Amino acid sequence: MQMPADERPGTLLRRISDYASRADPYPLYAELREHKIARQDDGSYLVGTYHEIVALLHDPRISSDLRLRTEPPEREPGADDLPPSFIGLDDPEHERLRRVANRPFGPPHTPGMIDALQDDIAAIAHDLITPLTGRDRIDLVEDFAFPLPVTVICRLLGVPDRDIPQIHAWTTDIIASLDFDPGDQPELRRRTAFTARDAMAGYLADLAAQRRGRPTGDMLSAFVNDPGDDRPYTEPELKSTALLLLIAGHETTVNLITNGMLTLLRNPDALALLRERPDLMPAAVEEVLRYEPPVHLLPQRTPLTDIDVAGVTVPRGAPLILALASGNRDPLRFTDPDRFDITRADNQHLGFGSGVHNCFGAPLARVETRIALTQLLARLDAPRLAEPPPYRRSPILRGPRHLFLVQEAGG
Repeated sequence: MQMPADERPGTLLRRISDYASRADPYPLYAELREHKIARQDDGSYLVGTYHEIVALLHDPRISSDLRLRTEPPEREPGADDLPPSFIGLDDPEHERLRRVANRPFGPPHTPGMIDALQDDIAAIAHDLITPLTGRDRIDLVEDFAFPLPVTVICRLLGVPDRDIPQIHAWTTDIIASLDFDPGDQPELRRRTAFTARDAMAGYLADLAAQRRGRPTGDMLSAFVNDPGDDRPYTEPELKSTALLLLIAGHETTVNLITNGMLTLLRNPDALALLRERPDLMPAAVEEVLRYEPPVHLLPQRTPLTDIDVAGVTVPRGAPLILALASGNRDPLRFTDPDRFDITRADNQHLGFGSGVHNCFGAPLARVETRIALTQLLARLDAPRLAEPPPYRRSPILRGPRHLFLVQEAGG
């Protein structure tokens, strides 16, 4: 029997991208997993099963460089000619750029960086929550989940606190363009995103230039003063890397904190267990990463040759889109995958990807979310959802745009 036009596998990406599906895309992911891989009407291939996704993330025949597609994405006329960031490159350039970025951020050169930040992160969280404890209604996103990670990453990079509102505005414009179905005025969204990206890149390059020869202990300073044994960043490489770290360094964590609090409020048994057993918080964060991950789709993959995926031939240069959130709910990998279980064992989820392109900032995001949820549960007075949350437009970076909570009067 022929399927209705809006239920064909080739329309799955369009239906997932439809804003009407943003609050609950999981039935569509279940449909995708029935096919494992589905060619879309636009010529892309959508993959939704855990084992196939992991295999592709570790396959050297799969490129992260969009310029190698049969039809590479167009550049905006007049946009600053920035190279791809390291998440959009293959080795050896990916490895070199990532290694320079990692030098002031983690092992082996600065192994204690993330642990040393814990007290500062806790202090920032405390200061943000304090004015919320007496309020009947709060917006967890604007009041807490956004300012916490953006303050942390700005201080790591060396961006002054006074410039955070401008960073927020630029980031909002850039993220709004990450939508396969942008609705009205898609070209305007695209131009606005390029303008914001170029302005932010120039701003970050200027900050770094001010520190050349005058180290200040932040990451931008390290990029221009201490590349180690590697070739130093060119200015375009510096811009691309700084942009990536600033945007990815807070956007995914905003979603992770917000999705985590929302999921706990919707699962009171898990919330009660976590209050009783605060030692389960690290496992709870991992389960949030599986159950409601901040990144749902990974669109930046391209086969370098014809490949077979679950019996389907994906031609060289075709767009390959990995539905990480679908893989996280795959019953062939996870027992009872649609149940939120903070005691789940063997939770090797795809919340931060896998392979050589696994999330650069994963250790920091884990620490921030653990501290954030711990303080929220300890200090907010019996919070509950005021209303179903409106979601952000992007199907790639999925999370509530606002999360309105109410507390008991006089809390």
